[in-house]
Amino acid sequence: MLGYVTIGVSDMERAEAFYGPLLEQIGAKQLFGQDRIKFYGTGMDGAMLAICIPYDEQAPHCGNGNMIAIPGGSREGVDKLYAKAIELGASDEGEPGERLPVFYGAYCRDADGNKLCFYEMKM
Repeated sequence: MLGYVTIGVSDMERAEAFYGPLLEQIGAKQLFGQDRIKFYGTGMDGAMLAICIPYDEQAPHCGNGNMIAIPGGSREGVDKLYAKAIELGASDEGEPGERLPVFYGAYCRDADGNKLCFYEMKM
């Protein structure tokens, strides 16, 4: 159902230095890109995350309520992603913990203010 999500960044080099090592934790890598946009994922047939310098050349900004949720695979995976993001310079928006009986999550923001959630959901 989801092809890819694009988030705006102000510094491509800084964003690549953050998202490359972070997404590597879940087996993703940069699949392709150009100067102003890079696509990360585990394969061309799955969902991808793209980072980009906005096409209109205006400053990127985060939408209130927008968030990218990245599955951690397990509680330990969530903890690992959160720790890596913080190590890479992300700011805390909610340490790892159980939010609902079926949802374990952690929240942070990248250097451009894009909100990320790392989660495990069990039904």
